[in-house]
Amino acid sequence: MAKWGEGDPRWIVEERPDATNVNNWHWTEKNACQWSQDKLKELFVNLVIQGDSVKCKVTEFEKCEGEAVANNRKGKLIFFYEWNLVLKWVLEDSGEETIAGKINIPNLSEENDVSEVDIEITLKDSTDKGEAVKHFLHTKGKDTIREKLHQYVSSLKEEFSKGMILPKKESMNEKISNMTSGFDAKMHMNTVVESNSQKLGCKITTTTVKQQQKFQCRAEEFYNMFTSTEMVQAFTKGPVKLDAKKNGKFELFGGNIHGEFVELSPSKIVQSWRCKQWPAEHYSKVTLEINEKNDHTEVKLTQTGVPSNEADTTKENWERYYWDAIKRTFGFGYFM
Repeated sequence: MAKWGEGDPRWIVEERPDATNVNNWHWTEKNACQWSQDKLKELFVNLVIQGDSVKCKVTEFEKCEGEAVANNRKGKLIFFYEWNLVLKWVLEDSGEETIAGKINIPNLSEENDVSEVDIEITLKDSTDKGEAVKHFLHTKGKDTIREKLHQYVSSLKEEFSKGMILPKKESMNEKISNMTSGFDAKMHMNTVVESNSQKLGCKITTTTVKQQQKFQCRAEEFYNMFTSTEMVQAFTKGPVKLDAKKNGKFELFGGNIHGEFVELSPSKIVQSWRCKQWPAEHYSKVTLEINEKNDHTEVKLTQTGVPSNEADTTKENWERYYWDAIKRTFGFGYFM
């Protein structure tokens, strides 16, 4: 039996700030299907292929079928993808004659290098001019198509997979200690400008802020973003006080945001939440509804009781210092 403190490092939870997938040992899988479809459409729809006095445009996908997944095993990323693509193209400025066709890509997968992927050009109606355009796409247009396929594969491996290999506790603490909070600076500035206008006992006109976001993570991972001290410190870029339990207190951004947890469950977080410069003892109610989908997690924010003159600033701060910061810090990605 191992002595205390000398156990197998694969099972030492303290090595990971969120206590999951210790040292990246366990097999984790991330569905990339919807992300891939969005990325492929972004790369190909409205793509212009031109040269030799020919200008063709990809108008739409007729077919985008397949699957993609990224796996992390022992700290190594492994990608599986297989797509059958059919694109529609049309010759621009073709006059009265409509020249159009399709681009078939039946075997885009990790088993084939992009240079080996089959690309078939077809023509809707065979004419002399149409055959000339088809020949151009077959001989020179394929280079442009392969370049876009390569961009997809690179993005899958570099952009989509961000955050799958998570830092250990030591590296995350070092990162946190070297960062300062822009939110903290902005909130202090707002306090100086606005605090003198607040009067105790005055009637406050309030409004409701609603936002909806999509994150490329599991619902459990998003829940940890708001309940794990280390992970909150990471995306807020500074020390926090956090007692993630019912009636537990929290302080973020140098105390400029503080309150307490009213309700905690894997699908919902409710907080009594206020900004430091708001009228004394005035709290809003923040409700985060967490809904895990097939390939992403959807989060709905409802914040009631926000002072009306603070609504725009509050919306901007959620976007910049919560949602964007979480996506940048943990690589939970943006949906196009």
